[in-house]
Amino acid sequence: MRVVAGLLLLLLGLCGSGAQGEAGGLGEVAEINQNPDPKHPAEESTQQSTKQTDPDVWTELRALRDMVVEQKVHMELLQRENSVQATELVSLESRLTSSESKTRDLEKENADLQTRLSSSESRIDQLERENAEKPKVAFYAALTDAGNLGPYNTDITLKYSKVFTNIGKAYNPSTGFFTAPVKGVYWFQFTVHGYDTSATGVYVYKNNQIMMANWENINNGVREYLTNSLLLELTAGDEIHLVLPSGWSVYDSLSNFNTFSGSLLFTL
Repeated sequence: MRVVAGLLLLLLGLCGSGAQGEAGGLGEVAEINQNPDPKHPAEESTQQSTKQTDPDVWTELRALRDMVVEQKVHMELLQRENSVQATELVSLESRLTSSESKTRDLEKENADLQTRLSSSESRIDQLERENAEKPKVAFYAALTDAGNLGPYNTDITLKYSKVFTNIGKAYNPSTGFFTAPVKGVYWFQFTVHGYDTSATGVYVYKNNQIMMANWENINNGVREYLTNSLLLELTAGDEIHLVLPSGWSVYDSLSNFNTFSGSLLFTL
């Protein structure tokens, strides 16, 4: 802008000098008209050269003026472009700041998720260790393929000899006894089938104590079925077995009508 102002001042100065020159020229013409004396040939040549030079100066001044105007317009355009670019730069800085903020938020969320994942993995590892350390106890067995058992003159312990499942080896098919390996809550179930006698059924014993007695009377050779279950809290070493009372009978075959099963629900 200072350059443009300087050029404009120079242009005004030149214009003023040109105007004075023209005025002086007119005065001289008047004097010449008033002075009819003949001039020297050298003076006439100088005047003609001056008249030829003046138009060239004005042409250059006009060209300089046009150049100054063009430069001013160009500078205004550059200023507008700079203003637009400055606005765009501010917008980009704002977007960058917003992006950086979102990035920090996402990094924080990712860190929180990593923490939760590590906590969950630790909990899963703990549960897996607890589950691995927890004893697993479950059994299922059928009585016999021999048909009728009983009636006998005395109570007998039923030995369910056809073992299908015996996880933990807590059931002994040779004795018919289940022995609790740990203190906990156990679930037991049995099924009974009989016919051709007066009654069929079993007693459930915990150690030497009757926990349950189930039976059905048989009339006219009709087949009788029964099933039941019980939930017991046992300490390690407690024994569960089923007894066939004297005078009663059961019937079993390949169809596995008489069964005994149980499992550990949870430890105490």
